[in-house]
Amino acid sequence: MSPAPSLSAEQKAHFLTHGFIHLHQCFSRESSEAFTAHLWTRLGMSPTDKSTWHTERINMPSHTSVLISEFAPKAWSAICELVGGADRISDATKVWKDSFIVNLGKEGQGAVAFRDLDGWHVDGDFFHHFLDSPEQALLVIPIFSDIRPGGGGTAICTDGIGVVARHLYANPKGVTPWMYVRGTPESTGPDRLSFYSSIVQNRELSSDASFHEMTGEVGDVYLLHPLMVHSATKNATRVPRVITNPPVALKEPFIFDRERKGEFSLVEQKTLQELGHPEGLSGWKVECERDGFVPRRIKIQEEMKERERERLERQGIQVA
Repeated sequence: MSPAPSLSAEQKAHFLTHGFIHLHQCFSRESSEAFTAHLWTRLGMSPTDKSTWHTERINMPSHTSVLISEFAPKAWSAICELVGGADRISDATKVWKDSFIVNLGKEGQGAVAFRDLDGWHVDGDFFHHFLDSPEQALLVIPIFSDIRPGGGGTAICTDGIGVVARHLYANPKGVTPWMYVRGTPESTGPDRLSFYSSIVQNRELSSDASFHEMTGEVGDVYLLHPLMVHSATKNATRVPRVITNPPVALKEPFIFDRERKGEFSLVEQKTLQELGHPEGLSGWKVECERDGFVPRRIKIQEEMKERERERLERQGIQVA
């Protein structure tokens, strides 16, 4: 069963306007410390010796998981409300894994303007993208370290949601992840901009006001529309930034053709609003077989996981 609705009218309005919600104090510092207890051992680095920080940003594999409903019930309630109920969510994504994303910065690195960042993307490198794709139904960012401005918080471009939604609407046969990242089919030449960079660098597509940095305190959680264009930033403070980026997947695709407008989830409403069809998309459907991919990062993380396991075992720490 879905938990009782918890989002205020203001939070719903903020999501429908900006495509994200910032929830505060969803889990305690004590819970965070317990969940991240072996982080530095797994990294093979010292938290107090920056000379051991050999990598600027690390996407770690996972060893354990926690039920969102128990670890962060406030966030779980909001997740359910945004996607239309717990019964729509895939069981595999009802947990958060300890696959931390650590941004340590590097010596002499200053802040970089949002439009000049080179990592802009929409998540989902493991499936063929359609407007109603269920594999990435919500982008979630739980925060496990205090993040100040300039401290490596994820950057987002809220105007990008509409651009991406319209691109997917115009391509009912789907878009492959590599085409999606490298550019539109019409893009040619060695210096072509990626599809996402073309959004953030074009002031007619993205206003300055549409850029935000995901700062916050331990226990905060950001919930973002699945088509949110976002990028890692530079950690100029060199205060370790620790987050995770767990997907929320649905059992079935989003539904954009319903008999009653009031039956659309908040995520569906936001997508339809960006398309200029708040009443729904009558007759719209996918025109291609859905398929998935195994990205190279999976193999990389499996190798990382084995090295982490060895470090933990040398410390007498047993992992599943």
